[in-house]
Amino acid sequence: MRRSSKVIVTCAVTGSIHTPTMSEYLPITPDEIAKEAIDAAEAGASILHLHARDPENGAPTAKADVFMQFLPRIKQNCDAVINLTTGGAPGMSIAERLEGPNLAKPELTSLNMGTLNFGVFGLADRYENWKYDWEKPFLESTKAGFQSNTFSQIEEIIRQLHHGHGTRFEYECYDVGHLYNLAYFANQGLVKPPFFIQCIFGILGGIGADLDHLTHMKNTADRLFGDDYFLSCFAVGRPQMNFLTACASMGGNVRCGLEDNLYISKGELAKSNADQVRKIRRILDELGMEIATPEEARNMLNLKGGDQVGF
Repeated sequence: MRRSSKVIVTCAVTGSIHTPTMSEYLPITPDEIAKEAIDAAEAGASILHLHARDPENGAPTAKADVFMQFLPRIKQNCDAVINLTTGGAPGMSIAERLEGPNLAKPELTSLNMGTLNFGVFGLADRYENWKYDWEKPFLESTKAGFQSNTFSQIEEIIRQLHHGHGTRFEYECYDVGHLYNLAYFANQGLVKPPFFIQCIFGILGGIGADLDHLTHMKNTADRLFGDDYFLSCFAVGRPQMNFLTACASMGGNVRCGLEDNLYISKGELAKSNADQVRKIRRILDELGMEIATPEEARNMLNLKGGDQVGF
């Protein structure tokens, strides 16, 4: 693992799984997403991971015109690295998932490293009254569906975004096999280091949120990539901060935000993404760790620069 004296904090601002009923603080409209992203950057996030939402009802969307309602505003108001999703939401085609990134040509996008049974159907049983009709069926559909990321689909994303636009990736690894998938593409010469590997814990269908799994994922990545990668991680829901603290203590980086966890402490909803950024920053400060600036993150990850994007 490539260690740095400073920790990259990523903030995942809204995602595609949590729905409006679950929290009044979840950003939905372009105005809300822009404000939340800018505030998170001011709180210390050097990377902003962004999805788009239908402004009318909060449903996930991949439409480029919705992304373009908030991307320029974020760029004009902060220097953070903007990292767009290529995962979109369950059920979206590759063409849909790449519409926004192909227009925006960002410095960084996510890249899911394998097909996954992405089970969030359990959330459908936690609420009785829904703000919008789409929410419960959307969550229930994940019991029979899956998140498709075949080898050919991954290669298509690499060729369109990395080879076509110079975009680099946050490699999202939901299980140990996904690390080997990344090693395959690296061995084929389709992607080159440094690799920014985001290990994800606690999604039903992926590796569980047990801290010994973080050690196992790191040890496996060490064998496969040596010093050619930066480790980052997050866990969904309650284990979030424990995993971030453990990962940073190992020399890794961290990701927080309302995409991953709606709460700031037990039973208390986070009122903003910035609240979570400030919380992990306080923890890292207490541990004597410094936060990477956006420019330092760009240099670490060998990004093309904010002046080379399409927005």
